[in-house]
Amino acid sequence: MKIGVLFSGGKDSTYAGYLSKKQGHELVCLMVMHSKNQESFMFHTPSIIKTETQAEVMGLPMIVENTEGVKEEELLDLKRLIKRAIDEFGIEGITTGALHSDYQAERIAKICEDLGIVCVNPLWHKDEIGYLNELLENDFKIIIVGVFAYPLNKSWLGRIIDEDFIEEVAELKTKYKIHPAGEGGEFETFVLNCPLFSRELKITDKKISSTGEHSLKMEIEVN
Repeated sequence: MKIGVLFSGGKDSTYAGYLSKKQGHELVCLMVMHSKNQESFMFHTPSIIKTETQAEVMGLPMIVENTEGVKEEELLDLKRLIKRAIDEFGIEGITTGALHSDYQAERIAKICEDLGIVCVNPLWHKDEIGYLNELLENDFKIIIVGVFAYPLNKSWLGRIIDEDFIEEVAELKTKYKIHPAGEGGEFETFVLNCPLFSRELKITDKKISSTGEHSLKMEIEVN
């Protein structure tokens, strides 16, 4: 089946694309939404413009739409994006990185139903610690580019997801009810390398901005 990847550049959407390809689907395009709302319920925002470089090393065309990020209204913009992918690339389905969010999964599934295509959610209800270990087992190199919950702070920005990271977030889950895979928006990620890439991306510059001790993001330059 020809699949479009609803893509943010983070671990979940990238790994969903990887699993969909392993399942025999053909990845034909990346679909990226630029949201003006930093608190969007639907869309990842840190480092979103760097998805262009990821698309290059994946060898996939990318289509982009913009949204004001108004809750519920942004779904109309998403529907427009998916419709473009159908018209321009003949996709028969999309893949998403939804893990446990009924809000996201139900709304995306309804859009796909309306447009007559399939919605594939290969990460749905995966155990979060097991999922993080899967990423390492499949050679994903992932950096933290945003933190948005106590007790995460500036020291977490730029960290690579590795065995130590997984051990620490497992402890935070027990102590603070933090979702270890960031499903609650506690942190955001950017993929620097994975089996879908022709080469690893290198960080050439970074800029940190903050709206509080536990709400920070890191914009990166990559090549």
